Amino acid sequence: MSDRPTTDAGPPGRPPRRTGRLHWPAVVPFFAFLALCFGLPAGALVYGAFTATDPATGNSHATLDNVRQSLKGIYATGLGGSVQLSLICAVLATLFGTLIAQAVVGSRRPALRRAVVAASGVLANFSGAPLAFAFVATLGTTGTLTRLLSLDRTGFSLYTTAGLVLAYLYFMIPLMVVTVLPALDGLRTQWREAAASCGATRGQFWRHIGIPVLLPSLLGGAVLLFGTAFASHATAAVMVGSSVPLITVQISNALAGNVLVGQENLALAMSLNMVVIALLVMAVQIPLQRRSARWLG
Repeated sequence: MSDRPTTDAGPPGRPPRRTGRLHWPAVVPFFAFLALCFGLPAGALVYGAFTATDPATGNSHATLDNVRQSLKGIYATGLGGSVQLSLICAVLATLFGTLIAQAVVGSRRPALRRAVVAASGVLANFSGAPLAFAFVATLGTTGTLTRLLSLDRTGFSLYTTAGLVLAYLYFMIPLMVVTVLPALDGLRTQWREAAASCGATRGQFWRHIGIPVLLPSLLGGAVLLFGTAFASHATAAVMVGSSVPLITVQISNALAGNVLVGQENLALAMSLNMVVIALLVMAVQIPLQRRSARWLG
């Protein structure tokens, strides 16, 4: 007797249902990879966040002190600073990135679109230490533009939250352009024509049709940008160090023992706080993506 899977016709109007052998062994390597590369580190993170080690005896015991300490004092300030910086960057990058993408979509020059898309793809990945060094050489205390434009007389300083926002926008605006372009392409020409035939102006079209349809995509892009800025470390560490309180820099200092020795479990507790915020970001982004795909798919 053949062991090939059979199909069940089922009720009318529904696709046939496959019965017989399941090909689940094909996904075993994928789940093994997830367990090894994500499950074990996540388990070690949670275990270390709720564990304290006695320096005298070396014995470990469960405790909530690490989590409590990570939500108080300078560590709470660093977490709040990272959230504030991420919100500012996400809002500004969403606004400017959407305007640039709309200008590209409305242009009748394919060469312009190809150039902007190519440049955005490159600039969206230009971050970290190279970006920080580029900004220091350009807008730092002795940077080229700082001396040419005498920016030091205006009170501008790159080594502040405003300087970090400027540096983050350098790669976050191109990232938003790449993210929102497919959604703008999904706005059907028939919708514009139907609105125009009913006497609607361009502003009315965007207010009643375009923006409501694009809103899930825009919010999803903003959430993605928030997560990108929240997790960025190298740019801030090289450019401002500890002068601007950020949770990522504090975690790095705690792991390296730059402030206090033996604060590794505290760093894991701060990392756990970041993971919780990242999960909340994902919980918001996934429904927005589904709603956007329903309209623009």
